[in-house]
Amino acid sequence: MKKKTLQVLSGLAIAAGSIGILGAFVIRKNISRGGRRRSKKQPPDVWARPGMNVTFRAELMPGRPRSERTFKVKELLPSGRVVLHDAGGEHAEREFEPVQAG
Repeated sequence: MKKKTLQVLSGLAIAAGSIGILGAFVIRKNISRGGRRRSKKQPPDVWARPGMNVTFRAELMPGRPRSERTFKVKELLPSGRVVLHDAGGEHAEREFEPVQAG
């Protein structure tokens, strides 16, 4: 084979290998980002659920006992904020005392 033909074929082989590796990398990225091959969909990590009791921080309602600062979650909004029963408006996680697991 001529030297020029050998160089062209070598270049094509390297290009084909590079395209194969790049394709595998893109497919792997797609799967890790929730592509069609992902089998389990995990629930989103949320700090409150409907029906759960949450307590406003004492700094936001000074002079009120804990029982008067506790409300039940009515709805969890996509933004992560909550709507409460018997309390107007939307409220963010930082307005409440930390949720204690137990």
